[in-house]
Amino acid sequence: MELELRFFATFREVVGQKSIYWRVDDDATVGDVLESLEAEYDGLAGRLIEDGEVKPHVNVLKNGREVVHLDGMATALDDGDAVSVFPPVAGG
Repeated sequence: MELELRFFATFREVVGQKSIYWRVDDDATVGDVLESLEAEYDGLAGRLIEDGEVKPHVNVLKNGREVVHLDGMATALDDGDAVSVFPPVAGG
């Protein structure tokens, strides 16, 4: 299946574009996608996952819904889903 992956701020800089289309197995989860992104992009390695969970202060949305309010890393994906990845935000 194919997903649209959307990146923001510093993650967009690492990937080099706002969004990409990513092919995954039909039974892929959010965790599978995050693991493959960390493996594919050196600048994302260690920045998305910590202790088997989405790293604190990183926001990952499936079709606009925060995955921590779904099934976290085990959130199932469907063909055509949009997965958005936001880095930690600081400031005030």
